[in-house]
Amino acid sequence: MASMARDLLAQESVDATLERITASATELVDGCDAAGILVLHARKVETLAPTDGLVVDNDRLQGELREGPCFDIARRAHGERVFRIADLTGEQRRWPAYAPAAHALGVGSMMGFLLFTDDEDLGALNLYSRKAGAFTEAGELAGWLLASHAAIAFSSARTQAQMEQAVATRHTIGEAMGILMGSHHLSEDQAFGVLRRYSQENNVKLREVARLICEQGGLS
Repeated sequence: MASMARDLLAQESVDATLERITASATELVDGCDAAGILVLHARKVETLAPTDGLVVDNDRLQGELREGPCFDIARRAHGERVFRIADLTGEQRRWPAYAPAAHALGVGSMMGFLLFTDDEDLGALNLYSRKAGAFTEAGELAGWLLASHAAIAFSSARTQAQMEQAVATRHTIGEAMGILMGSHHLSEDQAFGVLRRYSQENNVKLREVARLICEQGGLS
């Protein structure tokens, strides 16, 4: 587990971090056949780093039905941060549409863990077994420890990616301003004003305007 935590923080991108998280779940948690991360965007369900098609199919099912354990924990419907379901066939009262449909997909038992930091909820790490009763208390503890490390690594990787994008955007804007200043004899403030006006008048993000100028050598 300690080696896994160091490995997560060493990944070079958000995608690589997420893929290592879900792969670690199948390696470290007894009974885990597949894993994935479910994220909610408004009313849309997104599946990240699935290790098996079963994960994608199950998340799509929950999104379509608007019910299910992963869906609930990702939106904290009952304030829960962890769930463990020994047998889906016994959960038709809680999820009358989802439980039988998921069982038909091949889901026997499940566990889920909210990925969160002090500042934000990031989604839910969900673990699947094709057998009923596959997950034990020890497996739940291992999953919880993994999820705790995973949330920190996920948040850190995303923050790093956002910082790198911000630096790249600033560089592109600076390069575009330099092109305008040189070709039209503008001051720095005037060049930025041109970028901003074009962005507002054409409803195009500032970084996209800058990218166009860098590629075309100016604005048409």
